[in-house]
Amino acid sequence: MAHIHLIKKENYGIIQMDRDRANPMNHEFVAELRIALKNFSEDDNIQGAIINGKDNFFTAGLDIPELYTYDERQFEKFWRNFMDLISDLVAFDKPLIASITGHSPAGGCVLAICCDYRVMAEGNFKIGLNEIPIGLIVPRGIFDIYSYWVGRKIAFQYLMEGKMVSPEQAKEIGLVDEVVPADKVLETAEKKLKQYLQYEQHGWRITKRQLKQDQLRSISSTSEFETKTFLQQWWSEPVRTIAANFVEQLKKKK
Repeated sequence: MAHIHLIKKENYGIIQMDRDRANPMNHEFVAELRIALKNFSEDDNIQGAIINGKDNFFTAGLDIPELYTYDERQFEKFWRNFMDLISDLVAFDKPLIASITGHSPAGGCVLAICCDYRVMAEGNFKIGLNEIPIGLIVPRGIFDIYSYWVGRKIAFQYLMEGKMVSPEQAKEIGLVDEVVPADKVLETAEKKLKQYLQYEQHGWRITKRQLKQDQLRSISSTSEFETKTFLQQWWSEPVRTIAANFVEQLKKKK
């Protein structure tokens, strides 16, 4: 795979995200991440997994500059595949740890909250769901997962404000579990995973499936109406204008 590398260690695996500088998610990236989860889910020698970022970024979220160029068929295919990825993450019944090595906005935050435990790098980084300022609709299922960790009141307020928080603030509200030096993030994630793997795994996985049922039901029951509403919003003139301005700003920074 071009953007996702699988590293097998002892009785667990690392899903190493590796696309450009910030791991932006396009169609190929999402497809490869789904393949990686399926691979580790079906491998009896892999009892747990870590999703790891790269220096300064877990993932910057959706690749807006590339998605902006997609036609309607391409973008709809991408979005449905992305929502299926969220279902795959929630349904992954083996221990799953997020190794958040830097910034984790929007779709990056979504990947992180689908994991069982989150370790984030300390420093001048931000994490959160900032879709609203871009004009995007946040699916109800993603809100339910987000609110599971931080509580519904904070989730509602932060989501509707597109609020991004520091690693320390994220730990305070329960969005991440540990904040450690950047060079210790993966090591700490591995330590936590090994702790989970000390337990009898059959019972652990059944318990996880039971506890995740509501999240999985919520994300999997996204209606066709909700999907069509999201797609219509993406193609609306205000959102296209915001996206175009965002793309121009990124070009100026390069």
